[in-house]
Amino acid sequence: MTPGPQTPATAWNYGDLLDALDAVFPGDAPALIHGDRVVSWSGFARRTNNLAAGLRERGARPDDKVAFYLRNDPAYMETLAACFKARLVHVNVNYRYLDEELWYILDNSDARFVVYSAEFADRVAGLRDRLPNVVAWIQVDPEGAAPVPEWAVAYESLADAGPGAPLGIERSPDDLLFIYTGGTTGMPKGVMWRAADVWGALGFGRNAPCNKNETPPDVATHVANAARHAGRNRQLTACPLMHGTGLLTAIGTLSAGGCIITLDGLRFDPEELFAAVEKHGATSAVIVGDAFAKPMLNCLEAQPGRFDLRSLKLIISSGVMWSLDVKRGLLKHHPDLLLADMFGSSEAVGFGSSVTSAKGESRTARFRIGDRCKVFTEDGREVEPGSGERGFIARTGPIPLGYYKDEKKTAETFRTIDGVRYSVPGDWCTVEADGTLTLLGRGSVCINTAGEKVYPEEVEEALKTHAAVEDALVVGVPDERWGQSVTAVVELAPDQALDEEALRQHVRSQLAGYKTPKRVVAVPQMFRAPNGKANYKAASAHARDALGIAAD
Repeated sequence: MTPGPQTPATAWNYGDLLDALDAVFPGDAPALIHGDRVVSWSGFARRTNNLAAGLRERGARPDDKVAFYLRNDPAYMETLAACFKARLVHVNVNYRYLDEELWYILDNSDARFVVYSAEFADRVAGLRDRLPNVVAWIQVDPEGAAPVPEWAVAYESLADAGPGAPLGIERSPDDLLFIYTGGTTGMPKGVMWRAADVWGALGFGRNAPCNKNETPPDVATHVANAARHAGRNRQLTACPLMHGTGLLTAIGTLSAGGCIITLDGLRFDPEELFAAVEKHGATSAVIVGDAFAKPMLNCLEAQPGRFDLRSLKLIISSGVMWSLDVKRGLLKHHPDLLLADMFGSSEAVGFGSSVTSAKGESRTARFRIGDRCKVFTEDGREVEPGSGERGFIARTGPIPLGYYKDEKKTAETFRTIDGVRYSVPGDWCTVEADGTLTLLGRGSVCINTAGEKVYPEEVEEALKTHAAVEDALVVGVPDERWGQSVTAVVELAPDQALDEEALRQHVRSQLAGYKTPKRVVAVPQMFRAPNGKANYKAASAHARDALGIAAD
């Protein structure tokens, strides 16, 4: 695919920027913190240069794909930086994938190198023969406790071997970053981002040096000076780096000379998060909606005053609904926080934003529309503010090239409307009279009941305001009379029993009658991915099974 036109302000490459930062940034400043492990900026520069050189020595060439089969770990950001420096393409792999799912990603992405955690060695070993194009398997095991198979290379041997010098190669703004996204239907798709478009999409400000035709060394000097005067962002990435929210915010922080803090627990633990904030002086945290925020609030409610959170100034969320009541609860315990709810996707960044503080708040799912964004009806008309008409959100400007090896899906999502190319991932909303957006949800999970459209997130939000409900997903199941029947799957709060009629009446008191679930089923744990995103397919299958309904 042909990249869009370039200007000096967009001709950027993260490898060049990291080389420039390595040269000017204080060497003892932490770049990565994981539990008790700290990687200084000088160590980060040395190790990532060695990794980049080591991959090239093993045959890596520009545009080769590198699969990341890792949990949150310093190796993730180190390997990402090495890919930027060596002009290689990041491919994220969900660490919960089993054999066929894992094979699909590695095969579909044309992975030539696979960096995997030692805990997944047995699964990798079982697939090797089916992936003949992989030229190197690199095993991550910082403790060195697991044996390295004869067919693999020890990650630490690459990171530690060599002088740690910059590669000294010419890079391009067209170098790629892949973000594989499962979406809500079909097989995962690889979203192809140009390096320059990632830089532009992350919004480094119209007044940033990159928009004044300055070079990466100029920007690095600017970043270093700003860090000395204003301090550095220490971002605690609580959500997985393998998903867009964690990955893109980490890229933004690291490229601004910040520090990435990750948790070493296998499951999200709010106590671990708050202890890490206190220990490492985290200034910001990145989560994914109520799936993270509600346990955090429950922890603070159960142990008020236990943690010193004064360093924490900002919590960022994206990808999943973040309820107003939960935001209010967090602010009660830390009134100085800013809570930034960002509306975006792997296919586009900057659809909208909502900032809540002790001084002001926004309704759940209400966003201020991003510049370069519009809302269109299905027939391509722009939605009039205050009309109540539903439309899909679309963004132009720095957006991906499309989906890797999927021209059909690319044409469906990256559309040209009135001569302008937009990213249209399928999120529906209305535009209020004041120009703000009310997010309705992803069209692919919209429920059609007797001709009425029901967006699950709206009903889920109503359910979660009931004291008995810890979490909720809403799906449509086959119904002879209605076509689809609105059905709720709920995870109950501790010591609560399911009262189906009470929950139905609670929703009816807030929403139109046709949005009320016909049935409610309870589950011990909600169907969500590690990043908090809903698994509607699994929730629907469970609801049909629980209600004795055959699959449609």
